[in-house]
Amino acid sequence: MATLKVPVTEADHAQGNAHAPLTLVEYGDYECPHCRRADPIVKLVQEHFGDRLRFVFRNFPLTQMHPNAEAAAETAEFAAAHKRFWQMHDGIFENQDSIGLPLYLELAKTLELPVPDLRSALLTHEFAPRVREDVQGGIRSGVNGTPTFFINTHRHDGPFDFESLIQAIDQRLAEGK
Repeated sequence: MATLKVPVTEADHAQGNAHAPLTLVEYGDYECPHCRRADPIVKLVQEHFGDRLRFVFRNFPLTQMHPNAEAAAETAEFAAAHKRFWQMHDGIFENQDSIGLPLYLELAKTLELPVPDLRSALLTHEFAPRVREDVQGGIRSGVNGTPTFFINTHRHDGPFDFESLIQAIDQRLAEGK
């Protein structure tokens, strides 16, 4: 069974109780239709577990299949530098059908982020090293597709529908792993 090789740290994009007994880590791609489908499911899982669950999102753009995924991840990282990661994350997934530079700029404007700075960051790939760091950690952990979930440090190899995730998380909680 594959395990998470890169521990969750303060540098990760996390929601929920930092001291929760459970951590759900997703390696995702903003252009992946399966990741888009998983996003509302993850929100329901978070709601279900409340303070017992911390959720972490890491970038894993599949650039050969999804030509906009890298720039989307860099855009989310730009937003993170301005304390707006989750708003950008949600905005990109909610508008995945329009993914591309016009969407990133529109979302930046909506989130009151400096649009010229985003343009510059995308042109210079300022946030590419941060995205690459997530990808390398994913590869080390055995990620080869998206979405890939880890419950605490164990990869979840089952389906990612609500019931399956709840069952798998409950099992980890019962095992204390």
